[in-house]
Amino acid sequence: MKYYIYCFKNYATFSGRASRAEYWSFFAINTLISMIPTLLVAWGDGRLDELMIVSPIYSLVAFLPGLAVAVRRMHDVGKSGWFILVPIYNLILALTKGDEGTNEFG
Repeated sequence: MKYYIYCFKNYATFSGRASRAEYWSFFAINTLISMIPTLLVAWGDGRLDELMIVSPIYSLVAFLPGLAVAVRRMHDVGKSGWFILVPIYNLILALTKGDEGTNEFG
């Protein structure tokens, strides 16, 4: 949870590095939070349809911190942040152990 809060505190910090734990903690908690309104509506009896607006609003709020932590994760493995645009390879990089010591990104 500390990494999730840290990502929101540094929501627009695209410089520096993010560890695997920071990135995947944010990803997991973000996914769970965004699914809660949808699950409540699906399990409800139709009275909770107003909650469907919460999920897109949360997604908009969490977009920039998610983008920033993804760019910092690419920096941790020594790649440019633009690599988050490359399908499959960005997942491989997100799973890869970060560089030991310092690299050109910090």
